[in-house]
Amino acid sequence: VIAGGRPFAVTDATFDAETRKSGLILVDFWAEWCGPCHRIAPVLEQLAKDRAASLRIGKLNVDENPQAAMRFQVMSIPTMLLFKEGKLVDGIVGAVPRAEIEAMLARWS
Repeated sequence: VIAGGRPFAVTDATFDAETRKSGLILVDFWAEWCGPCHRIAPVLEQLAKDRAASLRIGKLNVDENPQAAMRFQVMSIPTMLLFKEGKLVDGIVGAVPRAEIEAMLARWS
């Protein structure tokens, strides 16, 4: 569990290692200039706390880390991709309500 159940930074360099760790990881592809990304951030912070035992949340800045974004064909942000045991299993595009993110997580936890 990440200390305090908080989102953590993921980079092109750490992406594979982080997504291959056991369990679920939700990677939030975002950028500093993206308004909807900032709107969804508090929802993800709360999810990280509430589900600290079963879910890790990583944040990947697409401006600083373009390789992972290109690899997964992220065209709009925020895009949240869910990985389980290293495999991409689901994803959501856009600043969606928490209930929609919870529904996606429920399918895989």
